[in-house]
Amino acid sequence: MKNPFDLTGHSALVTGSTRGIGAALADGLQNAGATVLRHGRTPEEGQTDVLLSDVSQPEGVDQLLKEAFEKAPGLDLLVCNAGSFYDTSFLEMDRDRFRRTMGLNVEHVYFLIQGFSKRLIAERRSGAVVIISSTNGFQAENDSSAYDTSKGGLVMMTRSLAMTLAPHGIRVNGVAPGLIITPLTSWISKSPEKVAHYNRKILARRIGNAEDCAGATTFLCSDAASYIYGQTIVVDGGLTVGQIGDMP
Repeated sequence: MKNPFDLTGHSALVTGSTRGIGAALADGLQNAGATVLRHGRTPEEGQTDVLLSDVSQPEGVDQLLKEAFEKAPGLDLLVCNAGSFYDTSFLEMDRDRFRRTMGLNVEHVYFLIQGFSKRLIAERRSGAVVIISSTNGFQAENDSSAYDTSKGGLVMMTRSLAMTLAPHGIRVNGVAPGLIITPLTSWISKSPEKVAHYNRKILARRIGNAEDCAGATTFLCSDAASYIYGQTIVVDGGLTVGQIGDMP
């Protein structure tokens, strides 16, 4: 009997995977046996064989899909991780920042999955999609209104597309990381007060690292999750389980 967690013979595209959470997700899939295509706008130092495109632009999405299927015609796993944070306070938010947030965090994910799914459906192949959202899709944060809105959209997109694509043999699920130290959030680790606060609030008693997100993503891509549709697994060390956490 084949190990249901083994991804040997599968090919995966992970967007935004040159660093941070995306790089850890790509490593996790590769360690499970998958052939992994990594993507970014620019490669990190020493990185080669990265698919380069700006997916915040429609042509960037089309280019990425074209190059990905050329490189791996049997591509059957898609992890949508690329995203960013452009917020300012709500009363100072302008249309450009809002559109940038929605374009990168929501719109490109929708159409990337659409293009990926059309190819698999045309070839009558099954597959799996994992959408990386955030605990911000469930709980709001100060001065994060556009980002919170975009991540909430991804949580609902996971459910909606799961219903749409299930009849075609394509499973859609999601992972919602909590507070994870990445290049985008590294400033938190430089504040002893914030670290102490989160270490009290998080049940795991530590802030997460990118590798903490890899297991859930790899699982959802595998046959071990073959009966799971439209679910978003929260990976936050227990950050959102309680209301207040331990008082100092």
